[in-house]
This record gives sequence, C-alpha cells and structure tokens, in this order.
Amino acid sequence: MKAHIEQTITINTSIESVWNVLADFNSYPIWSPTIKHFFSIPSVGERSKVRLEQPDGPSMTMNPMFLVINLQKELRWKGSLFIPGLFDGEHYFILEKKSDHETVVTQGEYFSGVLVYFFRKMIYGVTSNGFKAFNEALKKQVENRNIL
Repeated sequence: MKAHIEQTITINTSIESVWNVLADFNSYPIWSPTIKHFFSIPSVGERSKVRLEQPDGPSMTMNPMFLVINLQKELRWKGSLFIPGLFDGEHYFILEKKSDHETVVTQGEYFSGVLVYFFRKMIYGVTSNGFKAFNEALKKQVENRNIL
C-alpha cells in the first residue's frame, strides 16, 4: 500500500533566505510546530535522529537516513517504523525560485509499507495538517527575519 501527501506555499523572499532558515537545523525548536529537534546536523548518507510532534497528533523520535541536501533546492530523508517495509516515509522539501523575491516551497512525503492502509486517516488528516502548519511557520519565520 502507498500514500502521498504534499503541501505547497509561496514565501515572499529569495530562495537563499528560505534555504538559510530550512537548513538551520539548530533553530527548529524556536519556530517549527512539527519538526521539533535534530539531534545532530544532518549530512547525506548519514542518519540523524529527529523529534516530530504533530499538533493534535502523535509525537515520535525517528532516525531517518538523509538522502539529499542540495543547497537551495532540496532536502530529503527516509525513515521507517521499526523495520523497513512496515511503514516507511520519504519526506522532502523542494524549493523553486519563482522570482528574486518569491520562493515556492513544496513539502511532501511518500508513504509505503504494509501498515499504510491502517494509518491513512492520520496521513491525510493530522500529518497533512502538520505539513501545512510547518509551511506557514516557515513562511512567517523567513519573512519576519527579512524585516529585521
């Protein structure tokens, strides 16, 4: 079974400014409502524990493998619940330059595994809403940082 969710937002600033906030992993506890803590600075091909807290939903610490950290373009990781194939998620952020002062951020996740069917309500509800909340908080953080 597979599932996919995606949320997109336009942020009124440069792609560089958006990336600077997205890649500042130590600052997430200050502004992010969902991705609360990176236990180490992620690097491609390595695992880094991440604390997730969904508003009105579950909290968990996962240990995903970071697949892509492409400057000003993409951040991607993949994690599994207990063992691969049970409930896997490949999470991504893609940044696109719309203009010098507008950046489109797409956050999404591909879910796969035998338990996806049982987690559909959570995926399309709480998790999707959490992505929207994160994107809005990212927008606020980046745009407010540029005002200062």
